[in-house]
Amino acid sequence: MTPPAVGVARAESAANTRALLTLEQVQTHIGRYHILHGVDLAIPEGEVTMLLGRNGAGKTTTLRTVLGLWRASAGRIVFGGRDVTHLATPDIAQLGIAYVPEDMGIFGGLTVRENLILAARSGPPDPERLRWVLGLFPPLERFWGSPAGVLSGAQKQMLAIARAIVEPRRLLLIDEPTKGLAPAVVNQLIGVFNELKAQRTTILMVEQNVMLARAIGDRVAVMVDGCVVHSASMTEFEADADVQGRLLGFSLGGQA
Repeated sequence: MTPPAVGVARAESAANTRALLTLEQVQTHIGRYHILHGVDLAIPEGEVTMLLGRNGAGKTTTLRTVLGLWRASAGRIVFGGRDVTHLATPDIAQLGIAYVPEDMGIFGGLTVRENLILAARSGPPDPERLRWVLGLFPPLERFWGSPAGVLSGAQKQMLAIARAIVEPRRLLLIDEPTKGLAPAVVNQLIGVFNELKAQRTTILMVEQNVMLARAIGDRVAVMVDGCVVHSASMTEFEADADVQGRLLGFSLGGQA
């Protein structure tokens, strides 16, 4: 399938020279379905890249393919200078990649404490870092010994993100973190992500909430029909209402 001839299919060479993660002509099949049709994408180190696109464009598949949850059927994925295309998911995660799926992926039968301990792959969480994480998400300390299944939807999302950052990670893959959340919670998450940005954490995020995308995004990559068809800085993308309308169906300037 040939994508529309809109924008830039490949990320700029300047981004490639300092990319922590690159995808080169990545294709992914799920059963008999061909989902990704040659994705080219470069994620600059220390920046937040927003992966945008309409439903069904291939955004979640891209995240899952990076982590090896779905296997690339062609192309190449390079993380930190290492080809990870054919590595097993645990080996990829061990390199410093954390994933926050759209369904949050927490263990409802385990306590908040147990969820966080389980997420610390290298051993018990560092006490100082754990205090920092709980400072970002105060409700988690309040429900420290409670089963995660009793948390509200917003609190479960907090726990999912806390699990991803309980240890320092080189790359966070985050899928729709604000889905179904109230504006006040979205504002809280913006503060959390801005604090991660201040630490130069590299993030690749799928998100439909325009307010959050504009608040934290450094770069934008837009997907159409399984391909990245446009890549730009957030400033450049915000200024181009024509491209926004053609690729997303709305203008960022018209969104709250």
